[in-house]
Parts: sequence; structure tokens; C-alpha cells
Amino acid sequence: MYKKLVYQSLGVAFAALTFSACKTPAVVEKTVNTPVPASYNNSQDTTNTAQVQWKQYFTDPYLSALIDTALQHNQELNITLQEIEVAKNEVRATKGEYLPAVGVRGAAGVDKVARYTNIGAMEANTNIDRDKEMPEPLPDFLVGAYATWEVDIWNKLHNANKAAVARYLSSVEGKNFMVTNLVSEIANSYYELLALDNQLAIVQQNIGIQTNALETVKLQKQAAKVTELAVRKFEAELLSTQSLQYEIAQKITETENRLNFLLGRYPQPIQRSTQPLIDMVPERMQAGIPAQLLQNRPDIKQAELDLAAARLDVKVAKARFYPSIGITAGIGFQAFNPSYLIKSPESLLYSLAGDLTAPLINRNAIKATYFSANAKQIQAVYNYERAVLNAYIEVANQLARNQNLAKSYDLKARQVEALTQSISISNDLFRSARADYMEVLLTQRDALESKFELIETKMQQMSARVTIYRALGGGWN
Repeated sequence: MYKKLVYQSLGVAFAALTFSACKTPAVVEKTVNTPVPASYNNSQDTTNTAQVQWKQYFTDPYLSALIDTALQHNQELNITLQEIEVAKNEVRATKGEYLPAVGVRGAAGVDKVARYTNIGAMEANTNIDRDKEMPEPLPDFLVGAYATWEVDIWNKLHNANKAAVARYLSSVEGKNFMVTNLVSEIANSYYELLALDNQLAIVQQNIGIQTNALETVKLQKQAAKVTELAVRKFEAELLSTQSLQYEIAQKITETENRLNFLLGRYPQPIQRSTQPLIDMVPERMQAGIPAQLLQNRPDIKQAELDLAAARLDVKVAKARFYPSIGITAGIGFQAFNPSYLIKSPESLLYSLAGDLTAPLINRNAIKATYFSANAKQIQAVYNYERAVLNAYIEVANQLARNQNLAKSYDLKARQVEALTQSISISNDLFRSARADYMEVLLTQRDALESKFELIETKMQQMSARVTIYRALGGGWN
């Protein structure tokens, strides 16, 4: 009868607390709106370059060695790997919260009760045989085990664990996105270094041409065909070109050190290909369809996992309005003499208790947490939509860039060919006094600038090949 009354009382209390606590405040929800276009250029070809592994995509052995070194020693990447370990431990911690906690306890002490207290007075007024009196002070020895468990009836703790798992997976995708960017940055710097090497070679070749031209002008001055002004102009142009080679050398040093930093090592020469950059032909890119970005881009998958975690956080925050049930239990042995600890059942003790708690008044802190969790969920929705939109625009931009750079390169190559031929023509005309020295100087300068621009355009082509590979989501697998 007594147990039935207790159970009924607990049931009524639970129902009352649940009814009063379940009045959660209303919030504005937002769903994801991410319709992506069906194609980039009305092409339904699903072949996607992003599926190619970076070792197969970058076939230059020197570049592959640099990337491989960076993936092992780059400090920022290694920092991110430790952040993944932190996220993994958070998953372990949240999982332990919804499992029972069991521990052991051992204790020993003495207790002297003051005579002028209720217990002390009772002992003083009790007539007990001398051999049956309690020791004073009273020793106390305890050994036992205890357990605590919060019954997760609203899935609060399980959802918190799922959110931690989602964040762990998000950190993994964040690492993959960092790998993609790292591979891209190394490849771009590598092609920039090759371009500088080619520009330096062009400058040194031009120095030889201008040196020969200067000697020719000096001979013509001796023959009274030109004045000292022409000699000085040619000499100044030669000095300007000679100075340019040191500017390029400085850029080479800085680019090498940028690569060394990405590789996590101190400055040292970068081994690289000696193949002329203009001989490199970018392979045709296959972008697939936009829907593949959702699977290939690590930043999109990271945003998606962050959104899933944020939605679970809202459920966790909402569950805080509901009653929680906790169970505690303990069992052990306690006695004032260690030899009595093994005597059972006299020294045996055990306990079992349950508690029911629910917020009723002044729930501002819980409401604030709930509203914040919902705001972060809406923020995560916008972040996911932005990641998808940004990925599509990046690919569209790089596809257009590839096409425009190819057309630009063809025109600049024809320009270089025309200006290179004009150098010989201007020199011949100058020797026969049918062109003045300024025409020769301007022709040489224009030819040098056009060769520089051609190398720059080729470097941009190679960079666009790298960038679209990153934009499609390649480089991390």
C-alpha cells in the first residue's frame, strides 16, 4: 500500500513538472534553401577532375615532392590535426555523460562527540557496561562502491553526443579543406617560381642582345654616324636591364622562402623543373555538374556538419526545460573497527535514491541558451548557403578564366613573335641609317615586355588550372 502511494505521488509530481516545464518559448526556424543550377555551360557531363588524386593531377616530380613534404611538416596543418584530437576527446566526454558513472571509495577517520550536544548528552545518560561502551574518540572505516546515472528520457545527452560527433566530423572536413588550399598554394607558388626563372633567362638573353647593340653603336660613333647621345641611351638601357635581373632574383628568393615556410623548414634552395614554362600545356579541365560540389568540396561538407550540430544543440537546449531524473546508488561496508568490515550483514550498507528536478521559476538562463542555440542554427543555415553559392561562383569564374587566358595567350604569343622579328629588322635598318637609335631601343623594350607578359599569361594559365582543381574540391583525397 505504501509503495503504491509513493509511486502514485511520483507519477503525479512528474506529470505536474512536465506540464509546467514543457512550455518552451517559440522561436523562428529557417530551412536550407540551396537549389544549384543544373550545369555550368549547359553541359551534362558528370566527369569531374576533382576526383583525380593530387599525385596524379600534378605529375611534375619536383612539385609532388614539395606537396608531400608540406603535408607532413606544415605547422598549420599539424595544429589542425591536434584540433581534431580535441574534438575527438569531446565526443568521448559527451558519450560518458549519458552512461552510468561508477566509482569506488575508501575512507578512514575518527570522531569525538562533544558532551554538551544532543548526541553527547544522550551517550552520557545511557548506562552501558564498560566492555560494551563505544570507543572514544570513535574510529570510522569505510570501503564501498557508488554509481550515479541521469536517465536521458528526453535524449538531451544523446543529442549532445551526436552534436559532438558532428563537430568532430566537421573538424575533419576542415582539415581536408586546409589540405586542398595548401596543395593549391604550393602549386601556385611553384609555377610562379618557374615563371620567374624564365623571366630571368629572358632578361639575361636580352642583356646579351643589348650588349651587342651597344658595341655596334660605339663603332658607329667612331665612324661619326651617330652621336654620343645614342651611345649613352643604349648604355642606360643596358644598365636598366641589368638592374632588372636583380629585382627578379629577389622575387625568386622570396618565392622560394614562401615555399619553404609552407613546407615547415628554414630557407634552402627549391629543386624545380628546368623545362621552359611556355612549353607546358594545361590539360583540359572537366568540371562535371554543380551538384557534385556538395560531395567534393570539404568546406561545403564542413558547413553541412556544422548545421547538423547546431540543430542538435537546439534540441539539447530545448530539453533543459523538461524534468530530469537522476539515480544514485551505493554499496559498501562501514565499521568502527577494521576487523568488523568483513562481518556481514552487520557492517553492510547500501543506498538507492532517485531525484526529479525541473525548472519552474526564473528560467531566463535556460531561455537565453535556447534562443542563442536557435540563432546559431539560423547562422549555420546562412553559412551553408553561402558556402554552396561561393563554390559555384568560384568554379564559374575559373572556367571563364581558363577560356579567356587561352585566347589571350595565343594573341600574346603572336605579339612576341612579331616583336622578336622586329628587333632584327630594327638593327638592320639602324646599321643602314634608315632607322634612328630610339626606334631600336623602343623595339627592344617592347619585345622584352611582351616576353614578360607572355610568361605571366602562361603562369596565370597554370595557376587557373590549379585554382579550378581546388574550386572543384580536388586535392584533399
